[in-house]
Amino acid sequence: MSETNAQSFKSHGRLDPAYHFVLTFVFFANLVFAVFHLVRHWSDARISAAWFLVLSLFVFIPFLKLRSYPLKVQDRVIRLEERLRLQALAPIEWHAQIYRLTEGQLIGLRFAADDEVVALAKQALEENLTRKQIKERIKNWRADYWRV
Repeated sequence: MSETNAQSFKSHGRLDPAYHFVLTFVFFANLVFAVFHLVRHWSDARISAAWFLVLSLFVFIPFLKLRSYPLKVQDRVIRLEERLRLQALAPIEWHAQIYRLTEGQLIGLRFAADDEVVALAKQALEENLTRKQIKERIKNWRADYWRV
């Protein structure tokens, strides 16, 4: 998958229009319709209208989980990839330190090029850097177009 836009700290976020715009709009429109339906049919069909509203609210649970599950799996894969990459690039005496890096730090390091990832990992441990702080310090951005 190749994209023409170069990634950087400011442009590495990704939106999926079908999910972030279309599906979100449909769920919110359904919720608004359910509230309208409940208000409009309060006297004659309030139980069914209330049930429709309850279902409209609960449909947000799978909507949110639909996005969170693949992100969790992706984070686990990134954690493994970055540990393997650091083992290949870092001096052997530093390998024990790799497992001290947090998941957030490893995820932040994934955008660092090979020539700076070890130094950034050391900084992350010494200064307890967050994912965002690590990304801000990257000089040579390694694009990731395959993420979810």
